[in-house]
Amino acid sequence: MASGNLGLWITTPFAADDLTGRREEPPGWESQPMLEPKNNLSFREKLTAGRFIYGAELVTTRGMPEPDQPSKLVELGEALAADSRIAWVSITDNPGGNPMIPADWVANMLKPRGTELVIHLTCKDLNRNGLESAAWRYAAEGFDNILALTGDYPTAGFRGQAQPVFDLDSVSLVSLLQSMNGGLEVTKPNGKTEQLAKTNFFIGCAVSPFKRQERELMPQYFKLARKIQSGAQWVVPQLGYDMRKFHEIKLFLDWANLSAPVIGNVYVLNKTVARMFNQNKIPGCVVSDELYALVEKYAAGPDKGRAFFTELAAKQLAVFKGMGFAAGYLGGVHKAETFAQIIDQAESFGVDDWKAFAKEIQFPKAGEFYLFEKDGQTGLGDGAQLNRAYLQSLETPPPAADVNWNYRLSRLVHSLAFSPGKNFFPTLQKIYGRLEQGKSRRTLSALHGVEHASKVVLYGCKDCGDCSLPETGYLCPRSACSKNERNGPCGGTFDGRCELDDKDCMWARGYDRLKHYGEARQLVEGPAVFVNPALDGTSAWASNFLGRDHMHAAVPNGTKPPAAKSV
Repeated sequence: MASGNLGLWITTPFAADDLTGRREEPPGWESQPMLEPKNNLSFREKLTAGRFIYGAELVTTRGMPEPDQPSKLVELGEALAADSRIAWVSITDNPGGNPMIPADWVANMLKPRGTELVIHLTCKDLNRNGLESAAWRYAAEGFDNILALTGDYPTAGFRGQAQPVFDLDSVSLVSLLQSMNGGLEVTKPNGKTEQLAKTNFFIGCAVSPFKRQERELMPQYFKLARKIQSGAQWVVPQLGYDMRKFHEIKLFLDWANLSAPVIGNVYVLNKTVARMFNQNKIPGCVVSDELYALVEKYAAGPDKGRAFFTELAAKQLAVFKGMGFAAGYLGGVHKAETFAQIIDQAESFGVDDWKAFAKEIQFPKAGEFYLFEKDGQTGLGDGAQLNRAYLQSLETPPPAADVNWNYRLSRLVHSLAFSPGKNFFPTLQKIYGRLEQGKSRRTLSALHGVEHASKVVLYGCKDCGDCSLPETGYLCPRSACSKNERNGPCGGTFDGRCELDDKDCMWARGYDRLKHYGEARQLVEGPAVFVNPALDGTSAWASNFLGRDHMHAAVPNGTKPPAAKSV
């Protein structure tokens, strides 16, 4: 199970002995032998056995097969299950925001084959009740391996684009699944609590390291830490073609004193898909201009680039194995024999060939930010040296355009009135308590009107009644984030822009603001945020003073995150 002590890390950005950020080189550079998958081993056992394994992605489809016709999707899944080298098959959940056949329908069709299955579960189409219900169904059906994702913003639907849900995000979904593993406690109508049967979910999460700007990348790493802190046990990066960025995930986890097996993600390109990745049309998937130029070159050849694309995928798998990743995850393939050919080619390379491939497969965007300096010998990240410019910026943060009078005023007012136990907070707490006890509804309504009007002007407030402004750099998640993310950024941003390209990413802006005051670490503090929809349209001030908002909510099953320590 993934574990780690964030306390050694979050008080300052990294637990270095000094601001040089130097430390001993992390282990894991030796090449791993291939594990011969056994049918009696679970996915959990295979992934944590310390040997490299392979997985395959199965993308569900819209619609169903014609009567009396076999499902091509199921046929592909069965063919993949027949390959003893494929340790698991991963089934997507409405990828790209499109309505598809449910993942567990496909999983139930493949279950008799005996292969290990991973089901993706996303937050875009189901509220928290729907997600919990789906999780109970998966547990009852025997599907314990869950990849918890926020999900892409919906792009299609019957007679128009679907309305997204995003009641939870990936962090709070991980927390829900972990709570179910511990025996979910529920309150019955009679007021008594009951502990439900424990589930046995093996919970995975994603991270998106292919971000060009520091203000995008660091919140991704912070959120990864929060996911593991909340109960995630394994990690899959989103798609990119820069092995240095892939390797940096392992360096970050080691630096942050977090432990979770990492699965390398490989997508077999073609010209059409590469163009979509290059144009940011698939959220979180990155192909740089340099790589796309190569794609166009080889796609113009007699084989339309097939040899180049399959060799690139095989080399990526070899690098993941050499870098000490737990597994390689292969997608973008529609024929079982192609999966087999790529794995054959990956296994045909020499034991040290991956080192040259790692230097070769580095296609960053111009001006790419890396958290670790480059190792001149390997071409990957230097685990002994943090980015020197980044370290310098922590000592002397550069001016941030977003640190304006509004933000400064918000910080001042919060410190005076909304910091528990300090300054005017106790007095205001008593005033609101007396007003509510005395049922002074006109006064409370007037105060709510003043609150909402001022917050609309300052923040574009949507009157959720459960405010996260102090946690997000005083940017309203409902108005500044398309997915109402309360626990960190989604993986779909590009160059600091929202996945929908209609605004700057709220979390990138919040990072700039918090870093200016040396508080960027706050992006990973505390348990997962669960917004209380029952407070919608009510006073967030009253909820805060009277202990009704998420800041005062009980942590599920009594679990709490590690406390921060000073370094």
